[in-house]
Amino acid sequence: MSLIHEIDYGTPLSTSKQQVTLTIDGMQINVPEGTSIMRAAMEMGTQIPKLCATDSLQSFGSCRLCLVEIEGRNGTPASCTTPVAPGMVVHTQTERLARLRKGVMELYISDHPLDCLTCSANGDCELQDMAGAVGLREVRYGMEGSNHFAKGSPHVLPKDESNPYFTYDPAKCIVCSRCVRACEEVQGTFALTIAGRGFDSRVSPGMSEPFLQSECVSCGACVQACPTATLNEKSVIAIGAPEHSVVTTCAYCGVGCSFKAEMRGTTLVRMVPWKDGKANEGHSCVKGRFAFGYATHGDRITKPMIRASIKDPWREVSWEEAITHAASEFRRIQAQYGRDAIGGITSSRCTNEETYLVQKLVRAGFGTNNVDTCARVCHSPTGYGLKMTFGTSAGTQDFASVDEADVILVIGANPTDGHPVFGARMKKRLRQGARLIVADPRRIDLVRSPHVQASHHLQLKPGSNVAFINAMAHVIVSEGLVNEAFVRAQCDWAEFEAWARFIADDRHAPERLETVIGVPAAELRAAARLYATGGKAAIYYGLGVTEHSQGSTMVMGMANLAMATGNIGRPGVGVNPLRGQNNVQGSCDMGSFPHEFPGYRHVSDDSTRILFEHLWGTALSAEPGLRIPNMLDEAVNGRFKGLYIQGEDIAQSDPDVQHVTAGLAAMECVIIQDLFLNETAKYAHVFLPGSSFLEKDGTFTNAERRINRVRKVMPPLGGYSDWEVTILLAKAFGMPMSYNHPSEIMDEIAAATPSFAGVSFAKLDEIGSVQWPCNEAAPLGTPIMHVDHFVRGKGRFMLTEFVATDERTSRKFPLILTTGRILAHYNVGAQTRRTDNTAWHPEDLLEIHSFDAESRGLQDGDLVAIESRVGAIALRVKISDRMQPGVVYTTFHHPMTGANVITTDYSDWATNCPEYKVTAVQVRKTNGPTGWQEKFAEENISLTRILDAAE
Repeated sequence: MSLIHEIDYGTPLSTSKQQVTLTIDGMQINVPEGTSIMRAAMEMGTQIPKLCATDSLQSFGSCRLCLVEIEGRNGTPASCTTPVAPGMVVHTQTERLARLRKGVMELYISDHPLDCLTCSANGDCELQDMAGAVGLREVRYGMEGSNHFAKGSPHVLPKDESNPYFTYDPAKCIVCSRCVRACEEVQGTFALTIAGRGFDSRVSPGMSEPFLQSECVSCGACVQACPTATLNEKSVIAIGAPEHSVVTTCAYCGVGCSFKAEMRGTTLVRMVPWKDGKANEGHSCVKGRFAFGYATHGDRITKPMIRASIKDPWREVSWEEAITHAASEFRRIQAQYGRDAIGGITSSRCTNEETYLVQKLVRAGFGTNNVDTCARVCHSPTGYGLKMTFGTSAGTQDFASVDEADVILVIGANPTDGHPVFGARMKKRLRQGARLIVADPRRIDLVRSPHVQASHHLQLKPGSNVAFINAMAHVIVSEGLVNEAFVRAQCDWAEFEAWARFIADDRHAPERLETVIGVPAAELRAAARLYATGGKAAIYYGLGVTEHSQGSTMVMGMANLAMATGNIGRPGVGVNPLRGQNNVQGSCDMGSFPHEFPGYRHVSDDSTRILFEHLWGTALSAEPGLRIPNMLDEAVNGRFKGLYIQGEDIAQSDPDVQHVTAGLAAMECVIIQDLFLNETAKYAHVFLPGSSFLEKDGTFTNAERRINRVRKVMPPLGGYSDWEVTILLAKAFGMPMSYNHPSEIMDEIAAATPSFAGVSFAKLDEIGSVQWPCNEAAPLGTPIMHVDHFVRGKGRFMLTEFVATDERTSRKFPLILTTGRILAHYNVGAQTRRTDNTAWHPEDLLEIHSFDAESRGLQDGDLVAIESRVGAIALRVKISDRMQPGVVYTTFHHPMTGANVITTDYSDWATNCPEYKVTAVQVRKTNGPTGWQEKFAEENISLTRILDAAE
């Protein structure tokens, strides 16, 4: 193995269809119009020396190293900024050019420390490479004059090591501006600038603050762009240069970024975003780029453990003993309590292949459909709502589609925090002129950030989503803004007419719903008109849509809106869920719900069940099984006794934690398969070590239905990958599973699932990734769904009656708590809390509007108790103008916070997706942790920060 080197063409690819023929160094070449000379030369294999140019950024022309000569033109223009022209004759190597380039390099080197042998970028430094490329052997000017590195020089600036992941050494900066441009063009944060003038020019984060205190979001784009060791990873400095790399897929959010895992032996040195990754195209965020240290953290459990009671200490055992014990306990439970007394939970963090095996084990091995997944707890309304209206349980577009959107409606999502790589792409489109509507109770960054401002921020009241979408639709129908031609051609006209009569009723008018929604009617009408008439309009949404009692209704309402305006079936439009975890889409696709086989086919469907019975060699139940809350209810009632959980922490992530823990405590055998002893493991009897994404082969499916390869880069610390552990458990239970590699599992998935029929590891290795459906009709996948017709035939309009949630405010609980995520952390924080990402977010905070804070006598940093009808927790308060009066907000990344201790058990009417986003609470000042958090302390969970706050 060796390092994967990607070609840097110097300037971006031109998408023009017009071809231009020119001659470079005596060779003819055809390239698209608008291509730079530099790129044209590189495409024919000729590398022109460069320092300020890279193909991820627009050409800049500052380094003066890429000079060329063009016949018939005076001077020596920069090849990066000079476009090709028909008949152009270019010379890239002449004596004159060699002399000029060498002179330029002398100037650079005269002001650069020559510590190459000990420099962390030795062998990976473009300045070093270009010095060799131009044949520089000496520096005529010497190195004794003014420079930026000599000790005692007034120009020397200190090295900035404040960022936990990279250093900034201004002595090595050549002021090429690549980092500044990457921050602007790729990330869109505008955190860096060139400070000073002339000889004093240097890169600066903001107002010359340290990187950690600046607006830098640590996405790594600047580090990636830097041609020297000015910006360099601390891991490279500590470990040394990597010597081989493997392309794999990030295991954080639903964007599904591709990375080169660059290794030194079995040690991961750094994660470098892969330019050929179709989801991220060479960009990254702080989590995927830097927060991989959890995979080798000291908290990893690498030995199997068992115990007879949850009150007993754990006992390390061999894999054979742990697996044998787990299987025998499950057999005992079924013999004593019946077949349906056990079940399983799959994970959205695991691969498609691993998820498929767990549901197969439950259905074919345990003989029950008691299988569920965390994906139901976040995005099951997406599957239900889009299947009812469009015919498929997934989003409609690829991520690149946003590049063509004219109007973007973001509702219940915070892309810059939750899906930052896609968020950066969306911001780029907004800077190009697309209009933005944000519907969110909280002012997220997209509402107003550098060079981006929403046309409308509709600050909804939590729980009013369906009223809002109905009011939007009312404006479109009543003002004659429906795309009738699209509806007649592609939708069921009779159902549309029924829906139009329903939605045109005056009770859906913005004026009638103004007090319910909390948005002025005129503002809402203007937003509706913009969506309907502003050109190609796209909807992007997240958990703020689905995690409501009417989550499924709201998804159908958004589908109605898109169909009514014709915003389906082409680039730039669509209804697009931003999935929370890396494989939420895949875990749904693989049949993790108790009522559906892989491919979203109901267990009662005879033909589908017969197909799987033949494939798996056993009879299967036609009765839907239990969802997670039903399993817990039955456990409390004494009828459900055993649970196999792969890669999930329901005691922290599911609502009404006290009910969850009561159910777990009532079971006789809980098997946890995970990386760490999480909150759920406190109630476990068997612990099986899990494997990180770096230790396994398989696939993830991202939010755009893109199936990406996951490749093993290091051996599993526990000895087995997750898919191998499930096979061991199945065999011990008496169900043979014979797979030698995850590719064989995917072959079985493809054989049984129509939308995956054309998927194989060989195809993914050859072309990189595909978006399902991938089958005979679409052998290379389907970037845009519902082109010309809907999957279900005709689009179906659904009536979306607004029904207020049963969770209401009162004199005792006058505020509404809603929850969300923050950039630095991921989900329940099990991974990111074990990395240096805690430098940005060491604890969860409660955001509250100044009006609500003042009336309670609260100041920033005060410890407050948040009480709901089901529990209480304590948090520090942060007074924030992001909030509206009456609404408070927190994240849920730290277990000591226990945010889900106070969330209720209300859920979506169709899918039981919990209503995390609407909890009535009271907030008051307190002097210490709550009783629940004291219980945490007794279980050896640190409350240091809470106690410090109380002091």
